[in-house]
Amino acid sequence: MPQAKIGVIGGTGLYDIEGLTDIEEVDITTPFGKPSDAIVVGKLEGVGVAFLPRHGKGHRISPTEIPSRANIYALKFLGVEHIIAINSAGSFKSEIKPGDLVIPDQLIDRTRSRVNSFFGEGIVAHIPFANPFCPVLSQLLYQAAQEVGASVHPEGTYVVMEGLAFSTRAESRLHLSWGADIVGMTALPEAKLAREAEICYAIIGCVSDYDSWHDIHEPVTVDIVLNIMHQNVDTAKKIIKLVVSRMPKKRDCECATALKTSFVTAPELMPAEQKQKLNLLIGKYIS
Repeated sequence: MPQAKIGVIGGTGLYDIEGLTDIEEVDITTPFGKPSDAIVVGKLEGVGVAFLPRHGKGHRISPTEIPSRANIYALKFLGVEHIIAINSAGSFKSEIKPGDLVIPDQLIDRTRSRVNSFFGEGIVAHIPFANPFCPVLSQLLYQAAQEVGASVHPEGTYVVMEGLAFSTRAESRLHLSWGADIVGMTALPEAKLAREAEICYAIIGCVSDYDSWHDIHEPVTVDIVLNIMHQNVDTAKKIIKLVVSRMPKKRDCECATALKTSFVTAPELMPAEQKQKLNLLIGKYIS
């Protein structure tokens, strides 16, 4: 089985990544089912990278239906320690314009129909999630975005909504009143699951529209999103190529040991079947 230290999860408009060499397509079945698609593993700038299209090839999986547990588990199985995720987003701020990039540092969860944890069924673990994105990886993404000439914002609060419809004006104005910066449908439960898997996770938020709060600009449509995303995706690929060769050799962030003090259930009371199912994630702590 090929191994990769870096995972790339492609969102709307990013279904492959050019420049990969030594390519091998990996079809994995996890204890949580099949990932969104086969994972393409190869070398980018000489570094092992695993690429997964979040919505599947041809964009056939809705945000609510994304098999996020299988996706994160499969990347962990391949040895991934860092995930760069590409997400389309709408903006709540006039200064965050369509075509801009945002490297968010906070999340607000407005989803309601998604399984958002590996745990349960006899094993309880509460991960620290005050800072939902890896600060080290986020800083690398921000620096690379500046270098490629992107208009990029180094922080922001990302509201994750359920969909599938875009926001009503009332919802959009509510999120604006909270001080949120962008809105999208796919950062959760990905970010939580990555933290449970002790994988560093950060997002390149590609701004495609002003959602529906703005009275001057027309409400968001699929055509608007796709038109801007085609431009943003090219920039995101340039950023990824720069960042993959700059990853730290050793991880000192809290992501790397997020589970160490998170278990509440006594080990002797954990169901053997569930311990086996989660062994890839918890084996170094729970024998």
